[in-house]
Amino acid sequence: MAASVALSSGHRMPAVGLGVWRMEKADIRGLIHTALRVGYRHLDCAADYQNEAEVGDALAEAFQTGLVKREDLFITTKLWNSDHGHVLEACKDSLKKLQLDYLDLYLIHFPVATRHTGVGTTSSALGDDGVLDIDTTISLETTWHAMEELVSMGLVRSIGISNYDIFLTRDCLAYAKIKPAVNQIETHPYFQRDSLVKFCQKHGICVTAHTPLGGSTANAEWFGTVSCLDDPVIKSLADKYGKTPAQLVLRWGLQRDTVVIPKTSKVERLQENFDVFGFDISGEDMERMKAIDRKYRTNQPAKFWGIDLYA
Repeated sequence: MAASVALSSGHRMPAVGLGVWRMEKADIRGLIHTALRVGYRHLDCAADYQNEAEVGDALAEAFQTGLVKREDLFITTKLWNSDHGHVLEACKDSLKKLQLDYLDLYLIHFPVATRHTGVGTTSSALGDDGVLDIDTTISLETTWHAMEELVSMGLVRSIGISNYDIFLTRDCLAYAKIKPAVNQIETHPYFQRDSLVKFCQKHGICVTAHTPLGGSTANAEWFGTVSCLDDPVIKSLADKYGKTPAQLVLRWGLQRDTVVIPKTSKVERLQENFDVFGFDISGEDMERMKAIDRKYRTNQPAKFWGIDLYA
């Protein structure tokens, strides 16, 4: 079983999870059931991934057959941009698709409200100018207080944010009645974001690293990015520790006290990505990895939306 981290909400989250972004619907059942047999107990989902229903079917079968119990799992999903004004309805829609009574963690996927396109639809509505159609009538504070209501209703155990920078995270701390338990961000050896990671941790917000392997094949196809797994420093250190580059990078993330949620559609990678607890990277080698930071973002929604949320 994976180690877990304590959240400010009082709950615990497994330190290694499985991301389901871009998983083919036909493959989800087999991948999730295999992952559960390997030992994964943390699944990272999102309404925008458009596969919550298939994940729900896989989970229902796993519960029915005794493969795992609901209380042993940590299930995360996310509020999409177009549903900031419909938080309760969007959460209930995700719960219905996932066939769950509650979520362990519900995140605001991006710090932007866009034109509502209907609960259950997650298109990125564009204006006549081809730029993302942002709804200026809904503040992030309003959205956060609606998230807090979900905790009061028992629908969600922990709430958090995703893709928030230091300034937006600081603002959230100022207006929150319930502090965000998690900030899920892109961070990996080529995009380390030490200031943001340390700020969150200083204020009791757990950092979850999405895209923890930095520039995977999927991102290379979508965004034309390069992978830190090909970096000569990472390759040499992986050889030193007798691990794969992916295992070394995931271990590096854990030793920064972040949670990692690697995504894979290959059964053979599930075990590899989970076997990251039997070794430690030395302080000297952690410093060597720190030195390869390129401040290089690989996950770039601006390519599709016509704006840069991180500018």
